[in-house]
Amino acid sequence: MASNACRSRPRIGITTYLEPAAWGIWQREAALLPRAYLDGVVAAGGVPLLLPPVGTDPSVLDVLDGLIVSGGCDVDPASYDATPHPETVGTRPGRDEHERVLIQGALDRDLPLLAICRGLQMLNVTLGGTLHQHLPDVVAHEAHRPEAAVFGATEVKVEPDTLTARILGERTGVHCYHHQAIDLLAPSLTVTARAGDGTVEAAEAPDHSFVLGMQSHPEENLDDLRLFAALIAAARSRS
Repeated sequence: MASNACRSRPRIGITTYLEPAAWGIWQREAALLPRAYLDGVVAAGGVPLLLPPVGTDPSVLDVLDGLIVSGGCDVDPASYDATPHPETVGTRPGRDEHERVLIQGALDRDLPLLAICRGLQMLNVTLGGTLHQHLPDVVAHEAHRPEAAVFGATEVKVEPDTLTARILGERTGVHCYHHQAIDLLAPSLTVTARAGDGTVEAAEAPDHSFVLGMQSHPEENLDDLRLFAALIAAARSRS
């Protein structure tokens, strides 16, 4: 299959939410995505294309140069054969399936993939892993999601000689907002960064050219475009 990466600005698909929304006089269900994701892609040199969780067809990946799986709601525990925890709320099984199809399609095509927060969780679940449904039960604190709509700050240690280390170095500070995280790691993934409490902060697929999942939210600090820039560079070099 021919690459689209000869274009000067690679096309980057970003998964979106279907949620009730209000604008002007209207209140309807809409496909949503925080603008920060778009700004990150544009600032790094890409063109963002929104991928709503309806009418999913992996052939859309054939017109893309890269894929971002965005953050959002809890992953449905049924997708990894678990009983729901009382704190697991607001799941969207349709979105889970949408992203599962796109993740598998990206892996099949070796399409550069950046999976953010929930995106990392979906990458792990798609490949056969499981999740901690409520991280405070494991680490005994709330620092990864300090309060509603407030991002936490976490320093992560990165494993050397990894894609993650080539992008971020041995240590980096990140913005986080999550109460779920990787538990059992999928066999084809490798953990490449952890928080001080042991929480998995990054994982990658070493058998692919660029497949990286971050538990944090790089779009919340657009003064640091390293992850977006690395995805765009991988998209440009794809052949």
